[in-house]
Amino acid sequence: MSLNQMQKSRVEEILKESLRTKFGNYKPEPASMPFHTRLLGKDRMALFFIHSLNTNFGTTIFEPVALELTKSNFEITSKQADAGTRISDGAQREIQNILDNISAANIKPNKIEEMERIRKVSQKGKMHKVKLTKIDVFLEKSNGEKFLFDIKTAKPNKGGFKEFKRTLLEWVVAIFAENPQAKVNTLIAIPYNPYNPKPYDRWTMAGMLDLPNELKVADEFWDFLSGKDAYKDLLDCFERVGIELRDEIDNYFKKYNNI
Repeated sequence: MSLNQMQKSRVEEILKESLRTKFGNYKPEPASMPFHTRLLGKDRMALFFIHSLNTNFGTTIFEPVALELTKSNFEITSKQADAGTRISDGAQREIQNILDNISAANIKPNKIEEMERIRKVSQKGKMHKVKLTKIDVFLEKSNGEKFLFDIKTAKPNKGGFKEFKRTLLEWVVAIFAENPQAKVNTLIAIPYNPYNPKPYDRWTMAGMLDLPNELKVADEFWDFLSGKDAYKDLLDCFERVGIELRDEIDNYFKKYNNI
């Protein structure tokens, strides 16, 4: 289902609070940037603010908004969560085998098969204490099925795909270390499609990721969290907040003319 009025209101409050906090806390470093200023012009120095906003969009906006949308559909929701703290010798070796064979194109990514291979060795050998990448958005249904999301920028660096895959597999292993029978899904989420209206250019990820089972882009992600048309409603929320705060935004950017 699309967003209800309470969800829309909460999302808009999250956006307004996040943007106002950014306005209050952002301090460009260094304060004097003579080369940039002469090259771009004083009024265009606001581009650095926009870049700064974009770099923490995930933690300050996408993560809290995602949790707001999931409250009625999932039993447990949290952000910046831990998958676990232990991985076995056998699981570490199996992850490396999977990554090596995919990288060498000896096998194609297949999340279902990979998880079964990992499940069998998840408690074999010595257990090692590890510190894994935090889960950006953790969700659990009433039946215990878990969904772990790693939210990435819209155009992730191709060189990082192998590490993305490792993170997804390590999360699975850490869950299985505690409960080998757990039902768990680990996925990369990309909040919007920068190629719109063309389809998202997924081919760059196809070599390392099992796309149907490890990737959700734009409406696939947001509609999964809250139901059909959630993505469309979410964009409308952003637009309404932009209109409401237009004067505040304009006044903030005016100060860059005086740098």
